Amino acid sequence: MSLIILLFAVGLILLAAEVVVPGGILGGIAALMMLGGCAIAYSRFGSTGGALALVTALVLIGITLFLEFYILPKTRIGRRAFLDSEISATSAALGPEAQQLIGAQAEAITLLSPSGYIRVNGKRYEGFSQSGQISPGATLQVVGADNFRLIVTPIPTPE
Repeated sequence: MSLIILLFAVGLILLAAEVVVPGGILGGIAALMMLGGCAIAYSRFGSTGGALALVTALVLIGITLFLEFYILPKTRIGRRAFLDSEISATSAALGPEAQQLIGAQAEAITLLSPSGYIRVNGKRYEGFSQSGQISPGATLQVVGADNFRLIVTPIPTPE
């Protein structure tokens, strides 16, 4: 009997930990432990004991899920753990406007190593350096474009 209780308890703990560690692995292990507890109950106590263990497991899983998804998000810790906002932006290819930017002068906003952000005509774009690392503030020239970024090369400063 204590092995069944232990399997159920560890299964519930793993199911509760699934909220913190997403991916389904802990939940899958928890389900296997609960199923193992039910199988042991069927073998030791017959169909009545097994059915009772199965109903108990389902009720405990239901209570755990209720606590995780309805009670926990309303607590102070839960408000910090659960996301409640969404990103409504989409990523899109540069399209035909990128071809018009080839040859334009740009400025490195961030370190390009080899990717980073650049400013062209006051707009921010993702840039890719063919010349290795480029420091922020460097003057660049747009030499090409692919689907999502502009390809740049540094303009040598006169000495």
